[in-house]
Amino acid sequence: MNPVVKYFNGEKAESYIFILIGIIALATALYFILALKSSFWKGAAIPFIIVAWLEFVVGYTIVTRIPKDIARVETFIQKEPQSIKMLEIPRMEKVMSNFVIFRYVEIVLIILGIALMYSSMNDTFWRGIGLGLFIQASIVLCLDFFAERRGHIYLEYLNQLSNVN
Repeated sequence: MNPVVKYFNGEKAESYIFILIGIIALATALYFILALKSSFWKGAAIPFIIVAWLEFVVGYTIVTRIPKDIARVETFIQKEPQSIKMLEIPRMEKVMSNFVIFRYVEIVLIILGIALMYSSMNDTFWRGIGLGLFIQASIVLCLDFFAERRGHIYLEYLNQLSNVN
């Protein structure tokens, strides 16, 4: 399979997973609020709602952008090979550096979630927020791990391509 199409299709597939997880998280948060009704579960619902919204928006944005991205990079390869080096490689390097930032933010949110979960022995609102942060940040960290790995492979391909041209 064409490495460009493979990379962007992987991005698209993971974005659908992001959207699905966002929908599940939102439904779970609504269940916490409407059925369980305790302050602990209302606290857990807050990060679920916030991160679900982000998962949905990011996933949807990527899914709708993929066809244009494939066409753009294919055009670079076929008609403007210098654009790989001038545009696509710097874009991907920025994406990869963003993954490092995201990773640290997600790890901080996981640690904050753990700290909040163990801040009280009672089922408090803040313990609920901690549980929600821990779960959502852990899920996003795992998904970003695979996206970053896929990005490294794609960037390596682009670098090989630019060295040939």
